Amino acid sequence: MSDSALDLGFDPDELRQKYRTERDKRIRDDGNQQYQEVEGEFAHYVEDPYVGKEIKREPLTDVVEVAIIGGGFGGLLAGAKLREQGVKDIRMIEKGADFGGTWYWNRYPGAACDIESYVYLPLLEELDYMPKRKFSDGAEILAHSQAIGRHYNLYDNACFQTEVTEMHWDDESSMWTIHTNQGDRMKARFVAMSNGPLNRPKLPGIPGIETYKGHSFHTSRWDYGYTGGDSSGNLTGLEGKRVGVLGTGATAVQCVPHIGAAAKELYVFQRTPSSIDVRNDQPTDQEWVNSLEPGWHQHRMDNFNTLVSGGVTDEDLVNDGWTEIIRNLLLLIKIEKKKNSGLSKTELAEKMELADFQKMQQVRARADTVVNDSETAEALKPYYRQFCKRPCFHDEYLQSFNRSNVTLVDTQGQGVERITEKGVVANGKEYEIDCLVFATGFEVGTEYARRSGFEVYGRDGQSLTERWEDGVETLHGMHSRGFPNCFIMGGGAQTGFTANYPHALNEQAKHLSYIIRHALDGNYRVIEASEEAQAEWVETIVKLAHMGQRFYAECTPGYYNNEGRNEEKNAKNSQYGGNSMRFFELMENWRNTGDLKGLELT
Repeated sequence: MSDSALDLGFDPDELRQKYRTERDKRIRDDGNQQYQEVEGEFAHYVEDPYVGKEIKREPLTDVVEVAIIGGGFGGLLAGAKLREQGVKDIRMIEKGADFGGTWYWNRYPGAACDIESYVYLPLLEELDYMPKRKFSDGAEILAHSQAIGRHYNLYDNACFQTEVTEMHWDDESSMWTIHTNQGDRMKARFVAMSNGPLNRPKLPGIPGIETYKGHSFHTSRWDYGYTGGDSSGNLTGLEGKRVGVLGTGATAVQCVPHIGAAAKELYVFQRTPSSIDVRNDQPTDQEWVNSLEPGWHQHRMDNFNTLVSGGVTDEDLVNDGWTEIIRNLLLLIKIEKKKNSGLSKTELAEKMELADFQKMQQVRARADTVVNDSETAEALKPYYRQFCKRPCFHDEYLQSFNRSNVTLVDTQGQGVERITEKGVVANGKEYEIDCLVFATGFEVGTEYARRSGFEVYGRDGQSLTERWEDGVETLHGMHSRGFPNCFIMGGGAQTGFTANYPHALNEQAKHLSYIIRHALDGNYRVIEASEEAQAEWVETIVKLAHMGQRFYAECTPGYYNNEGRNEEKNAKNSQYGGNSMRFFELMENWRNTGDLKGLELT
């Protein structure tokens, strides 16, 4: 072991080899194809269990100025910013029975945001609202979503329980016709598609999944009729029941403690462990609230986003597990500066890796400290860099494995073998269960039309799927040539990605509302990206894509790296590689010029 390894308390070379070994055992030939599409005999997994009274209405064939598809934070922010720009004729279209998006569907016990609520919840100053705790639970976030809808009068003319089935552009009228499952053929001058990246429940394509005869449901459609209780827990219906949970990501981390507290037996089937850091939730400090000055919310969001994007600031306002790795890095840089004049890019990357190693060593050590059984503790240790998968923060998940009725079934990276009529087979053993819970998240890397649930037909009847057959082509991730007056929000490609996703949606909403206001003021009928501007932006995306390729290529498989097949992912489908804060600045500067460069206005 080298002297540097002794100083660090671990050998970086040994860790790199361990990371590679753990990654390689999880690589699969099928990549994203390992997931079962939720349709046909699996369609019941997406039915709405929360709807009260079913809405019955006549089909609509009217015309609106702006139609917004999706009632989550993206759609709500688009509506809010348009209202602030004085746009009155807005129609929200949402397949749920109310606003909330992800937080309408995710009502599983323990659901909460894993980023502090003071930066996660949008429009806090506009609504004069302060979250109750550092990490808001799902019920508070859903209520806040509905409050945004009320504050900006977005319930007016909204269509709930309405799912778009297809959209068609008409050159003659310069309008979109929106078809829905309610028989609607409504028209809109502009359409904002905010379907969300966490929209389509994902099922694992495990052999025999269709044969299981016990009770089952997806966490985004939690069946409280079966489990009893509510989002706070107390799942009395699971008394005497044997339950299996498939998945150990952010959702499972939050619901497993509640299932473990109620069920007779709980089996947690794990392919890859999550990084579980300290949550340390706290009530909101009223004295701190009283000290805040106007503009604090945007400032705090920017501060958090700069740090988690690898930037440097003079202060860390959030000061939690998300930003700790940057604090570690800055400490290493300060030490290095005392030794010499500075660091090259290569040396900086090396220091970043060491800071990452230190952080993950801390996370792994926590498993040893919390979990009583040493074999279980070892299986719960994540061997990959922190942002290879979305890090989790919880103070009850690891503790759940100290319960005598909770068993971790670690599959050594291979996943479960098959599902039978009675249960789940893993490591050659069948685990008989009464209820199977799919904590398997949402589709992320699949085609846009599949995730959104509808196809978009632009000029000359060309579909968006056809247009993007060889990779996504947009201007700023928002406009696509051949699909005029159509704005893509939260599409997941060619735009700025941040861990705090509502921040990115807020920036997109600002951009969208600025452009639509400009079109209305100038009485422009058609807005479309020019061929040249789109090609230039795509070239920019491709050039910058390599910046994260090596990092994600070395990561354990997950949706961040196309399930370990990052080399197959078209570079066009990447995020803006210059980090999200730089992207937001680019968009602000673009707006400030006032000439809508790259857009053709008719």
